Formats: sequence, structure tokens, C-alpha cells
Amino acid sequence: MSRALADLLGAPVVTFRQQIQQLERAAGLPSADIRLTTHVMQATRHKIRELGLDPADTTGQELFAALQTRLLADEVRVRASLNLRADIAPVDILERIAERLNTLDHKSDLMVIKQSVMKQLLKKLKPKATMKRLGYRSMDSMLKHEPVAQLLGACQMTESTEWHETRLEAYKKLQAKDFEQKRPHVVVPTTKQWPKLAATHAEQHKTNLVEVPELGTVVVLPVEKDLPGLAITTFVVALHALNSMRALSAYLKLQQVRPDFGEIVQRSVIEEPLTEVELGGNKLSWRMVHWFYGQGHANYHPEVFEPHVQPEDLAWHSVGSALASLQPVLEFWEETEVLGLLDGHEAVSLNVFDVALGVCNGLGYSERIVHHMREALGRELFARYLQQDALQDMLSNSLGKQLAPEYEFE
Repeated sequence: MSRALADLLGAPVVTFRQQIQQLERAAGLPSADIRLTTHVMQATRHKIRELGLDPADTTGQELFAALQTRLLADEVRVRASLNLRADIAPVDILERIAERLNTLDHKSDLMVIKQSVMKQLLKKLKPKATMKRLGYRSMDSMLKHEPVAQLLGACQMTESTEWHETRLEAYKKLQAKDFEQKRPHVVVPTTKQWPKLAATHAEQHKTNLVEVPELGTVVVLPVEKDLPGLAITTFVVALHALNSMRALSAYLKLQQVRPDFGEIVQRSVIEEPLTEVELGGNKLSWRMVHWFYGQGHANYHPEVFEPHVQPEDLAWHSVGSALASLQPVLEFWEETEVLGLLDGHEAVSLNVFDVALGVCNGLGYSERIVHHMREALGRELFARYLQQDALQDMLSNSLGKQLAPEYEFE
């Protein structure tokens, strides 16, 4: 069982077994790895049957092809449900997807930098490369006509490393009063120069999406050519970004009373925050902790999160459920995040994120993506150990000492 799970995760077998032994001892020997492996195997077989294949003799290549065929068929269904004509422009597809994402129930607002504060900061920084790329003759004209969130997204794509270092250094001076509560937003810029800017970025980075977490915005870059699976891929990738921004927002809400809040903002934008909690030899990321409590894996909402973070701040959007809201038949993708089939010792992912990216980028079997399945599976493995009372108490106490050091824990 450990070998199969290690292969699915792409982990060295010997190191992985040692890690599992440590986790098992710490959690009271719940056999969580065996239970998870059994679940993955059984659920994967069930999904293979849903695809019309025989789980007993389906090869990795056959599953890969069937998943791609399924996703392309679902793309047609999604476009039909959104009343998208066959001859519709790609940018119109993206705008319709953005509209749908903006209607989702986001549970709670995000803690983001005030628009006025960010506009003043950009005015001081003078993003000249961005002004040139967007075709403006003056800084004032650009700041007047470009929404500040998508302008910062453009800056991310065009300005120099030195410019961004200066921007991030300025974040150190931010205080909680410079922030506001705001609904997350997905936007598709459509002004004249954006398609060329977007094409350059997509060519270099193989994505048409830019996250602006400090402003709670996902910028979906316009594309001039329709792509296989464009609607579903955009929906899934943007939803993933929204979940990431929600995790960051909850972390900032927890830190807002600290005297070094500005430095925390800066560090959190640069790299994912880590907790002081060690599990299996590695520190848990805040995003993992946020997901753990938000997905209902824990028995309670720790007092250390109050009053700044409420249970709704920990909510995550389920990709499978959100897809099913577009078209009920897409519920096929529900609970596939951790599923994979082993072809020898190599994995084939059933995670819709991996499948969609492969379809949209025209990747073959040898180039298949498994990253998001492995990330989700690793997260689920840790969660099953953290569910045990001993480790759950350890997590809560450790978070208390890190997030609220003025509290005393017995």
C-alpha cells in the first residue's frame, strides 16, 4: 500500500515509508495511509466504469484518452448551458465564465488593500513600462482609465524585477487601516492593447491568468484564438486562484493586530506563509491549515482564529461542485481531486485541473500533468492524520502560540 501511494505522489519509496511510520506513531496508528490508498483505488475504479471502460484491464493511455474525450464533451455542454454560440469570439467566452464566477457564493469578503491606497502607491512607483505597453501617453491618463487591480496585473507582466522589489518594499509600510473588505472579483480586460500584452505573457508562461491577491482579483487575459476546453479550463484555474486568495485573506485577517503587519503582508505576497506546525518532517503551509478547517476535517473552529476569522472565512470552493452548477452532468468530476491510476509506477491523474490543462495545451500522454492530483492527495493524506485527536490538539495549540502569542495555553 505504501508503495502504491508513494508512486501516486511521486515520492521516493524509502523516504515516504519512514515519513508514514512517523505519522502513524504520532497519530496513534490509525492506518490512514492504507485507508486512503484503498479509497483512491476503489473510487478510481468507479470513475473508470463511468467512462465506459473495464477497470480490470484499462491501461494508462486508454484512461488518459477517455478523460480527454470526456472533458471535450463536457466543454460542449458547458458552452451550451451558457448559451455560447459556436462562432462566438474567445474573449466573449472568457467574459461569460468570469460573470459566472462572480455570481458564486463567496461566503465572506476578502481583506484587500484599499483601491485608493494602491492607486497612490502606483502613482509614486510610476510603472512606465506598463504605461508604454498599454498605449498611454501619461501616467494620470492610465491611472484614470485602467481599473487599479487589472493595472497591477499588467505591472506584474511588464515591470522589471527592481520595480517589483520597490513595490514589495513599500508594502512593509502598510497598516490594517489601509485595507478593506471586498468581494473577490474576476475580470477580463478588453481595451485595445491588452490582447497583445496577453499573447506575450501566455507564450512565455503558458497561462492566460494573473492573480492579484492583494487586491482580491483574478485577471483573465483575453485570447484571440479559441482553444480546446477553454471554458472549463478557465473556470477551473480561476477557481483555484480564488481559493488561494481566500486563504491569504484569512491569514492577513489573523495578523492584522500585529505591529509588524506590513512586513507580514510583504512576505505573504512573495511566498506562501508557513506555520510552525511540523508534520512528517515538514512545516505545514497556512494554505493547508486553511483548507483543513474549511473542508470540515477538524472537529471545531479554534478559538485562536476569533474574533478576526470566522468559519465562513475558511470556506473553499469545491471545483467539482462548482462545475456541476454549470451543468449537472459535470458532477462526474466531483471528488476526483485525489484520484489517479498507476501505469507501472507512473501516475495518470483524474483531477480535472490536470486533465483540463492537458487538453487546453494539447499535451500528449508522455507530457501529461499530474501535479494537482499529487498536491491534493498529499493534502488529504496529512488531513487524515490531523483528524486524530492528538495531532488536532497539537495543531490548535501550535497555531495559538504562533498567531496569538499573547494567549496562554496550558
